[in-house]
Amino acid sequence: MDTANGYFVVKKKAIPEVLLKVVEAKRLLETGKVQSVHEATEQVGISRSSFYKYKDDIFQFHDNAQGTTITLTFQMDDEPGLLSDVLKVIADFKANILTIHQSIPINGVASLSISVQVLPTTGDVSEMLESLEKKQGVHYVKVLAKE
Repeated sequence: MDTANGYFVVKKKAIPEVLLKVVEAKRLLETGKVQSVHEATEQVGISRSSFYKYKDDIFQFHDNAQGTTITLTFQMDDEPGLLSDVLKVIADFKANILTIHQSIPINGVASLSISVQVLPTTGDVSEMLESLEKKQGVHYVKVLAKE
């Protein structure tokens, strides 16, 4: 499998600590909280060589999702109002719902796919996904595609 130029969506808990520290160092530089790479790497506790090695290859999902379409898949209980609750979370984060497809529930569980347009006004997509996963009755949320 050739993944040299591919992209992956990975949950934060699966990312090695050094990569998370690179993202934090980049954030410190971008926000002006530090003036140099040396200061940023010293503050987060990584070497400058680690920073330079990974800086162009890791970024927070929401930073690069604006203006794109994300297709999500869910499995959720077939309960009155649950779909409405899920859609409200998406609306609260100011994402634009483009399509919704829900299967006929089997054994009380429905499969759902939603395509969402992430806009400049949309909140943190990672937080939105986390909020959706925490909804009672939602079994899982996965990102199928990002266009």
